[in-house]
Amino acid sequence: MVKTSRNIPLSRGIGLYGRSKMFKRSGKWKFVNKGGPKKAAVEAPKELKTRFYPADDVKKPLPSRKNKHKPTKLKATITPGTVLIILAGRFRGKRVVFLKQLESGLLLVSGPFKINGVPLRRVNQAYVIGTSTKVDVSSVKVPEHVNDAYFARVSSDAQDGEEALFAQGAAPKINEEWLAKRKADQKEVDTALLKAVKAVPLLKQYLNAKFSLTNGQAPHEMKF
Repeated sequence: MVKTSRNIPLSRGIGLYGRSKMFKRSGKWKFVNKGGPKKAAVEAPKELKTRFYPADDVKKPLPSRKNKHKPTKLKATITPGTVLIILAGRFRGKRVVFLKQLESGLLLVSGPFKINGVPLRRVNQAYVIGTSTKVDVSSVKVPEHVNDAYFARVSSDAQDGEEALFAQGAAPKINEEWLAKRKADQKEVDTALLKAVKAVPLLKQYLNAKFSLTNGQAPHEMKF
């Protein structure tokens, strides 16, 4: 029996119906995806690691600590009442009393101001040396509003006209209300702190003495 095509030839190699039309006419679509063993899905080839650097720069996101706020761990040698030696900044070499740690991780210290001129200020613990001298600060109450925002400087109102012209180059004026509040808080803290300092013999003279090193002294061999 001669096998003939279901398609009507128009010319040599060209039929009346296309491939999709003939697929439908033949009825093979009834048996597609029905029965028989299913073929396993072809896995994508694994990317082989190479010991060479890639030819093109591959962009990688930089690690960010923007949303990771971990509390700064306080040194074991620093506890409330510990006398610290400031190593950098305006008051380097001064001895201060540690009061508490703020939310930012910075240390809140005071001279007291009447002894060595160091006011209530924040200090990074990386720039201090903790000594073995301690003061009982259980009676010292630090106001709750003394936080990181408390130390933001508040300038006076901006000047206009001729006053602003003549004020160019001059130091900005400090808000008197803000300054009076700082003085009141300083006096409140130092009143109780001075009593604790005077209770320890020679501690007042120790806090007033400035720390310094001379030739031949090795700080890593000293016991503070």
